[in-house]
Order: sequence, then C-alpha cells, then structure tokens
Amino acid sequence: MTSEEIRRKYIEFFVAREHVQIPSSSLLPDGDATTLFTGSGMQPLIKYLLGEVHSSGKRLVNSQKSFRAEDIDEVGDNRHTTFFEMLGNWSLGDYFKAEQLPWVFEFLTDVVGIDPNRLYVTVFSGEEKYGISKDDESVAIWQSLFKQKAIEAKDIFIGNPDNGSQMGMQGGRIFYYNSKKNWWSRAGAPEKMPAREPGGPDSEIFYEFTHIQHNPEFGNECHPNCDCGRFMEIGNSVFMEYRKKEDGSFEKLPQRNVDFGGGLERITAAANNNAEMFAIDTIGALIAVLPQSGNIRSKRIVADHVRSAAFLIQDGVLPSNKDRGYMLRKLIRRAIVHINVLSVADFSALETLSQTFEADIEELFAIVCKTYQTIYKLDLPNITAVFRDESKKFKSTFKNGMHELKRYSTIDGAVAFKLYESFGLPYEVIKEFGAEKAATLTREDFEKRLDEHRILSRAGVEKKFGGHGLLLDTGELKAKDEVELKKVTRLHTATHLLQAALREVLGPEVKQAGSDITAERTRFDFTFSRKLTPEEIKKAEAVVNREIGNDLAVAFKEMPKDEATKTGALYFFKAKYGDRVKVYYMGHSIENCFSKEFCGGPHVDHTAMVGKFKIAKEEAVSAGVRRIRGVIEP
Repeated sequence: MTSEEIRRKYIEFFVAREHVQIPSSSLLPDGDATTLFTGSGMQPLIKYLLGEVHSSGKRLVNSQKSFRAEDIDEVGDNRHTTFFEMLGNWSLGDYFKAEQLPWVFEFLTDVVGIDPNRLYVTVFSGEEKYGISKDDESVAIWQSLFKQKAIEAKDIFIGNPDNGSQMGMQGGRIFYYNSKKNWWSRAGAPEKMPAREPGGPDSEIFYEFTHIQHNPEFGNECHPNCDCGRFMEIGNSVFMEYRKKEDGSFEKLPQRNVDFGGGLERITAAANNNAEMFAIDTIGALIAVLPQSGNIRSKRIVADHVRSAAFLIQDGVLPSNKDRGYMLRKLIRRAIVHINVLSVADFSALETLSQTFEADIEELFAIVCKTYQTIYKLDLPNITAVFRDESKKFKSTFKNGMHELKRYSTIDGAVAFKLYESFGLPYEVIKEFGAEKAATLTREDFEKRLDEHRILSRAGVEKKFGGHGLLLDTGELKAKDEVELKKVTRLHTATHLLQAALREVLGPEVKQAGSDITAERTRFDFTFSRKLTPEEIKKAEAVVNREIGNDLAVAFKEMPKDEATKTGALYFFKAKYGDRVKVYYMGHSIENCFSKEFCGGPHVDHTAMVGKFKIAKEEAVSAGVRRIRGVIEP
C-alpha cells in the first residue's frame, strides 16, 4: 500500500466517524515563538486542547506536514527523516479511550492490512507519588481487541523502561511503562511540568520486524521500547485528562482530550513489512534515480534533505546564516556534498564538485513536487530558483575549502574551525571527508572553537545595558564597575525568577521573547495572548518575592544540550547554543527546583541576595508578546 493510499484512507476513515478534516498547517508555526518549526500534528492545536472552541467542532482529523531539525544528524540510518507527515485525529472533550483505541486498531489492521500478530502496545504504569493510577482501562480494551483477532494479549509490568532490557518480552503483548515512555505533556514527564500544564498518559503502538535480530548492544533482552530496530513505534494515543496544580499534585481537567499521532511514513513501512523507511513510495522514488552503487548513507541523506528543503522553501524559508534559514542552508549544502560522494571513487575526487549535480538535484526536486502534487501543490520553479542561488554560492567555497583541507596531515578543532570560518565547510563535511585526518576530531572540539569566536566577535557589539556594555549575548558579564556588576547580577537572577513566576500564574504559554537588563532595571518580553490583569501582575510579583524569601540556592550544571533539554530547562529559541550548555537552577536540585534555564550567567549565589522585586510596568510589544519592566527596590 502506498503513502497516498494510507493518507486518503485514514482521512476517509475518521470523516466517516464524524470528524472534520482540517488542512495541514505551515511548517513555520503561526504565533508560536517557542519553536522554529512545526514538529507534530498536535502543535498547531494546543489552544484547542487547552479548552478554546475550534470552529470545526470537537472531532478533527488531518495529515500534518512536520519537520524536526533535531533529527538531522540521525539521517543516514534506515528510519530517521527530518521531514515527515503525521496522521492525526483529535477529540476535544468528546470521545475517549473506549472509542479511540478500537478505531485506531481497526484502521491499522482492517483498513491498512497490518498483521495484528506484529503489533504490540504500551500503556502507562502509574505514578503513585502523584496519585495517578496505572492505565488498566486501556489494557482491558486492548485485550478485548486482540482477542477478537484470536490473539492472547498478556500484560507485562516493566515500569522503568531501562529495566526492559533485563526483563524482555516474557510472552507479553501489552507492556506497562512509567512516565519516561508513556506520559505526554509539552514539558515532558510529570515532575517537569509547571503549574496549570495539561498532560496525561498515552498508549503507543509498535510494529515488530521479525526478520531483524536483536542487537545485544541495546540490552540483554528485546522489548517494544528497545532501540535495536526490531520494533518501531507507528502510533500514539494521548489521553490528556490531567492538569498539574500549584502544590505539585494533579487534578482532572474539565475537558478530556484524545490526541493521536501516527507517522505516515512509518505506518507505510509497517504495511509493507520493510524496516527500510527509504524504500516506501514517497522517498523510494528519490532513491531510485540515484546511482545504484555507492554509499547508502549518502543516498538517504540526499533523498531526505532534498524533500525537506522543498517543503521549507515552499513555506517561505530562504537560506541564511541563522535560525530557519541556517537549517535550510545546511540541508541544501549537505545534499550537494553527498550527491557528489555518490559519483566519486575516492576522497581526492572531492577536491571540486562535479558539473552535473545541479541537474541531478533539480530532477529530485521535480520528483518531490510530482509525488505530492495531489495534496500540497509545491512551486517547482521557485524551489529550483532558490536552490540554484544557494548552490552557486556554495560551489566555489566548497572547491577552495576542499583544496585547503588536503594540505593538512591532521585536522583538530583549530584547523576545523579555520576551514569553517574561511571556506564555510560545516563540521559534517570536515569530519566525513577528512577521513583519517579528522579521526580524533569531535563536535565538542569544533563547537568550543566556535563559541570562543562568537564571544570575541561580539565584544564590539555587546548589548548596551545603561550604556555600559555589561552583559554579552552569552549571558556573561564584561564589567569594569563592580557596583554595576552586582546590580546587573541581581536583576539577571530576578529575571529568571520572573519567567518562572509568570508561568506559574499564567501557564506554560509564557515563553521568553527577549530581554534587556541595565544596572537600573530589567525588561522581559514574553509570549502571552492578552493584557495581564492587576491581580495577575500583583500575584506574579508576589511569587518572585516568595522565592527570594525562600532563599533558594542558585547553581548550574553543565551538560550536553540534548540532555539539558530533557530536564525541562527553558531556553530562548533565538539564541545559538553549542553541544554543551550550562543549566542554571534555583532550588534543591536540577530535578526539584523553581526555575531552570539555559544560561551563561551571571547569578547571585542564593536568591535572598536579589532583594525586594517590584514590577514597574506591563505593556504590549506586538501581537501575542507582552513586556514587563521590573526593578529592585532600595
């Protein structure tokens, strides 16, 4: 079955069950300053899941185009892509588990034709400390559904997913996991959720590729959440029925929601019992025109990046050196490099790019546009024009850079940065095509040099705090006046407390949209849809002073960026971060604290040193963005 058939049948299936089809949103989130790209079907519907009335009713269905920049370094294996489509259906306070699970099971087995013997499911094992029980209701529904297919569905309690590698399958069909795997909220697990954040347990569906042998590197025993490749998640039903209270406990939401997401590409791969994602029709059409011989990893990168670039350009992204434009530039340039890799016999041949790659990639863009013409209507002439302009810029740079690269017998962080700064060669190109010369080069080495360069280059263009230039974009101080330094440090710490307080009072919609700190005041911009009431302003100010009075310890922990993100630490989406970041937290620990954010400093040692905080003014900046000016009273 093809992707187009599955997409069409999915929409028809739920429309027949009184759902209204809604269009796919843009890959560029509308009014959401917290993220660069739309990465799921749920993302454009957050406000409706939180209770706002949708004009199309309580039952919705669509296929949402999605892009996840964080997966770009994983592309090259058999299952990761940056662009994908997410099939979704939603109940906004209407039906719940008893309807959702039978419907999705029926669709996968009876409509798509997936063998139910290959399907395994996971459910929430409960969190006693939050008073949330294990999801026995979903287990009973699943057992009934499998029984209808003459399959005994034994349930196995694993709890911690890390224990799964020791317990294995044990003949199970339904597996209980804790909130690390079977809980959803925008902030992650329950302990990471701020007050008033909604969330709930979920039930995931996995397909088993029986021809793939378990890899013991991922644990002694295989189980559905194992990363060895034998199991692949193809769908997830989130039952959003809880809201976190200010005291850390949970209460039931007045509106129970269902949020289902199923990867179209993954469901298609399962329907064809082929773990090779790049063999499905939409991506396979691109692989088919690439050279039959050559590196399979390069083929996958070219196919994925061309498809993703086409959709980003269609939604208005242009190549540049920052944010969305940087990601598009990275996609195009990596595609250019790897399509040349497919046509050369050895490293030395990469000294110059071939003269035919433009035509080759333009042919791939044409295939992408044709493949999706019935649903997305991509503008091939515009996509091609953007690509030609970017490839022209990159071609001479690449040629000179590759020639320079050959001069070195060893490539360390310093050399890699020089190649990047002078010739635009990204880390991936240097690492992949530097062969043994770059064997010891790590991304951390490269990013360290890059961070040093950023600090030095910004020294002349510091943010001007009261005309004194006290704080760099990194958050670090460069002050000559000790008194001013102390004032800025106190206000900087107060700004962290302010963001956490606003999220406690107003909810998780609040995200940093900018800041400016002088020795006299802090100015904090944040996302929020309306003017604050006097009561809300008073309460936010009181929360800040409450935590100042609690004299919380202020500390930081340095860790890889991905690990830091998983802690639930907040970060400013416009800022550039290296692979390792500092997470400043205020409280007992990074797991149990009032505030935690990516930051370079400076901060006081404990919050009582801030002094009494006062909100001086609250006003609008632009649509959906508010501004607060705060001071520390003498």
